[in-house]
Amino acid sequence: MKKKFGISLLITLLLSSSLYASEVPGTIYSKGSVLIEKDSKRVLYEKNAHEKMAMASTTKIMTCIVAIESGKLDEIVTVSGKAARAPKVKLNLKTGEKQKLGDLLYSLMLESHNDTAVAIAEHVGGSVEEFCAMMTEKAKAIGAENTCFETPNGLDGQAHYSTPYDMALIAAYALDNPEFVKIINTPQIEIPTTQLEGSKKHVLINKNRFLSQYEGAEGVKTGYTSKAGHCFVGAVKKEDMELIGVALGAGWDSKGKSRKYTDVIKLMNYGYNNYKKYKVLDKGEEKGSVKVTNGKVEDVILYVNETVILPLTEYEKETIELKKTVTDELQAPIDENQVVGKVEVICDGKVLKKVDLLAGQKVDKANLLDKLKRFFQK
Repeated sequence: MKKKFGISLLITLLLSSSLYASEVPGTIYSKGSVLIEKDSKRVLYEKNAHEKMAMASTTKIMTCIVAIESGKLDEIVTVSGKAARAPKVKLNLKTGEKQKLGDLLYSLMLESHNDTAVAIAEHVGGSVEEFCAMMTEKAKAIGAENTCFETPNGLDGQAHYSTPYDMALIAAYALDNPEFVKIINTPQIEIPTTQLEGSKKHVLINKNRFLSQYEGAEGVKTGYTSKAGHCFVGAVKKEDMELIGVALGAGWDSKGKSRKYTDVIKLMNYGYNNYKKYKVLDKGEEKGSVKVTNGKVEDVILYVNETVILPLTEYEKETIELKKTVTDELQAPIDENQVVGKVEVICDGKVLKKVDLLAGQKVDKANLLDKLKRFFQK
């Protein structure tokens, strides 16, 4: 009897796990890692995701996007002695050499050249220090609160750090920029792209192996220093969903060099095998009504303020809850589209998203005549 009960229990557990539990990505060797869905920023997997650590040349994602947003891509950069002396890996820029800023971004992202990063920083920010301050300010502005930049190329510094989660946010922000996406997906290019006096020709080849290793891969950036170890931030766009995987500190030897890719590949497989995007709320969707005190009308309809699309497992899709929070009665006057409450999207007790509820119409305060009419109607 006990044996039968044990077999029955085992079958029940196996069935429930297949119905409700997503498979784990497997062994992730990196010190810190995270997988997010780009648009919602929902975390699908994490390991030490908010721990501060060195991030090596993945730094250059921010260097690139700050340079793009400077609006100076057509300006000519004159290479300083400081930039020319930057350590390997380098383009071997010469002091006084001229290159267009936009062209240098290919050197930065395709081959991770450190001298290029310094030249970009000095041109855009006036100095490396000022440019790094711009990078840190941009990080804070997009929600990467635990990130500080001391170098534009990712070389180790005492005040140079980020977190896997912050690097995912930075990548998500950069991937919204078409110029950035074009650069990181370029297989090969020769610079200068237009004839330029004082320039020197360089052939640049995209060294990011991930582009050929995973269907739908978009890049983004590798990195290595003695402090950070091997690092990689990767993005994939397929099946109407864009995922960003981060692996920091994947190792310091040849195994780490390959594990930075294989860790992100495991994360991507986990994400695409278990999650799909679903529309949970639609902008303008009606969500009941609420009583109005002292208004020309007695109640007002509530509407959802924004569309919510989230990556969910099959189990989450079936069990997701919507919790409406609004006061029992509202006091007139009320403006149309005034925020009067919230809807929380809840899964397994965790709030995934909060959305404002808006008043569907303007409600003026009732005057004496309005109150008398209402009294006699009752």
